[in-house]
This record gives sequence, structure tokens and C-alpha cells, in this order.
Amino acid sequence: MTTEGTPNRPDNTPEPSNASNPHNHQPPERPETRPPTQPSERPETRPSTQPTHDRTHQPTPHQPTEATALPGGLTQVRARFGDRAEISESYGDTTIDVTPADWIELLTFVRDDLGYAFFDWLTGVDDPPDAFLVVAHVYNLTAGARLLLRTRVPREDPHLPTAVGVYRGANWHERETYEMFGVIFDDHPYLVPLLLPDGFEGHPLRKDFILAARVAKPWPGAKEPGESGHGAPSRRKTLPPGVPADWGPPDA
Repeated sequence: MTTEGTPNRPDNTPEPSNASNPHNHQPPERPETRPPTQPSERPETRPSTQPTHDRTHQPTPHQPTEATALPGGLTQVRARFGDRAEISESYGDTTIDVTPADWIELLTFVRDDLGYAFFDWLTGVDDPPDAFLVVAHVYNLTAGARLLLRTRVPREDPHLPTAVGVYRGANWHERETYEMFGVIFDDHPYLVPLLLPDGFEGHPLRKDFILAARVAKPWPGAKEPGESGHGAPSRRKTLPPGVPADWGPPDA
């Protein structure tokens, strides 16, 4: 028995394969592929707001540390001078005090052995009632460190060896200290006044120096009546700061 639309074929005839039937073509099976495994998601990390400390960082010469600027040099100073040098620290500055007899030796030592080859300044300080201080400021360009060197001279005989042979830049500084405080720097090549006019008497930065101002002599720049003897005084004049009450002309 046949069905309409179906061709007759023996019962044992095999079904045509899909490969020979273009209408029933199926793509060849591919091996099963698994999606690549994704790494497990990690919680998002944010950069720490805390500063990190790199212990391997080495300071530059312009970033002095206590290790480069102070302890090593101070140890050498103590070994060299012993009790003859007094070392102190104040407001971040290190000061070395010696007697006038050790002044030149200290300057030479810090320049040659500790590397403080740059001379910055030298000045005096009136330390009543019986002394003047002479202070020098030197600098180590390699370590970026500064040092104050100080000595004390008696008021009755203020003599100190000149530092020009160690630091040539001390020349003008010693001349200024000489005229302002009266400290005499022995063997200075040209110890004459630097700033004050010829014939000036006294040392104006001493604390006992009288600031005479307009009281000492008539002042040519007088502006008010009665000032420097011009006409009658308009009001009682006051003495300039630093002038004792019993000093000067009677009408002062």
C-alpha cells in the first residue's frame, strides 16, 4: 500500500543519510567548548591616604639631617677641644663657645676638618657688665648645615686675634665690629672705621652709648619753633631714647 506523495521503495531500503540529502544538511557537531574561566573578582582597593615612608630615600645635600650636620662633627669637636669648648643648641642652631685663646684654632678646625668653608658673617654683642661677645656664623655647603662660633672678650681689654687669615670675608665684618663695639682685632690688615664718619666719637652699639641725637648740638633740620634754639619752645621737649635725664643742656 502506498501513500499519495510518497514514492514506492522496499521496506528494507535504508533511509537516505542527511549527508546525501541536501535538504536535510546539518552542520557537523563541534566539540563542546567551555568559556574561559574568569578570575575571581577582587574587592576594589583604593590608594591609601596615609603617607608612605620610603626608608631607602637618601637626603640631598640641601636637606640636612641631624646625622650629617651635628653628631659626627660635635664628637670631633669634643675630641679636639675637650672641656675648652662648650656646645649648646638653641632654636635649631648649634653654638660652640671657646676662649679667645682657642678662637683661631676653632675657626680653622671647623673649616678644614668639618667642612664649614663658607663664612657668612661676624658681629659683636654687648654683654654687660663686663664683656663683649664675638659671634661668627659659618656654613657647610655639602651638608647644608650652619654653625655659630662664639667667644667672650673682657670689656676692660677687648682684644681678639683677627680671623682674616682663616676666612678672608671676615675683614669688613671685623672693621664694623671694631667701630660699633670697640673690639680690637689684633693683626688685622686694615682696622679702620668702615661706616661711621671721620671724627666720630664712641661706639654706637654699646649699651652705655648715649644717644645724644639733637641734644648734643644744634640740628640744622629744625622744623618746630624752639627746636635747636629757633624761637620760643611751643611745648616741653622730651629727651631722645637712651639719653639720661640729667644729661645735656639745662633746657633739654
